[in-house]
Amino acid sequence: MAVFVDENTRVVVQGLTGSQGRFYGLRNRDYGTQIVAGTNPRKAGTDVEGIPIYATVAEAVEQAGANTSFVIVPSAFAADAVLEAAAGGVKLIVCVTEHIPAHDQARIYNTLKRDYPDVTMLGPNCAGILSPGKANIGFTPTEVAKPGGPVGVVSRSGTLAYQALYELTAAGIGQTTCVGIGGDPVPGTSFIDALAAFEADPETKAIVLIGEIGGSAEEEAAEYIQDNVSKPVVAYIAGVTAPPGKKMGHAGAIISGNKGTASAKMDALTAVGARVAQNPTEIGGLVQEALKEIGAL
Repeated sequence: MAVFVDENTRVVVQGLTGSQGRFYGLRNRDYGTQIVAGTNPRKAGTDVEGIPIYATVAEAVEQAGANTSFVIVPSAFAADAVLEAAAGGVKLIVCVTEHIPAHDQARIYNTLKRDYPDVTMLGPNCAGILSPGKANIGFTPTEVAKPGGPVGVVSRSGTLAYQALYELTAAGIGQTTCVGIGGDPVPGTSFIDALAAFEADPETKAIVLIGEIGGSAEEEAAEYIQDNVSKPVVAYIAGVTAPPGKKMGHAGAIISGNKGTASAKMDALTAVGARVAQNPTEIGGLVQEALKEIGAL
């Protein structure tokens, strides 16, 4: 069973009339995702290859039955787009936009928690979410994924998620869902949220967690794993050689003093029983070992 999205997910693309929104929206549709609407107040009443364009998300929810939003608009407009989606009635928002100012990210996070506690947001600055064979929202290349499970993947990094999918597929191991949570300082969904979803999913038998330097999300995930996760976890932490004070790609991937280092995160995960890969190519083999150990392979 997939988490967060499946074949019944109905998506409105905020940004479908733009070049990137059109490219990825149609690519997602071609995979089989139900892309039922786009929004643009200046182009309401038109369509993009048969997908109707509405003025607002609320109209897309009411008239096209959308229950999920894919936000792929420029950073200056992304915060307002997310909040419009929440107010419009969708329950899942996938925001791939990067370079959203930190104060806007904080405003999004706090407003959703206060006013829309039943709305889940993935991102910002994430690759999106893929439930192989069922739905894809965002950038994740479906060519490297294998439907059917039994492994769930959650990652701060898009590129490393793609490699994890490739390594698993090459080993003949399918995936239930690959969840991108993004690498910005204020993500809408945490590792813990994804771990809880995978723990509750009967078809997910093992979990791959991909983190990176900066912040304390991986250490918090380790504490959660110790108390709440019964399934085997395989982890990889990017940035082992990153020097203190240097940002590595993502806005949140920066070491401050002795906090947020790759070694500290790896030690925390190892201490709670996770198998920690030294490089991404080890992920497939470690997952094989874990699944064999529990009789799931």
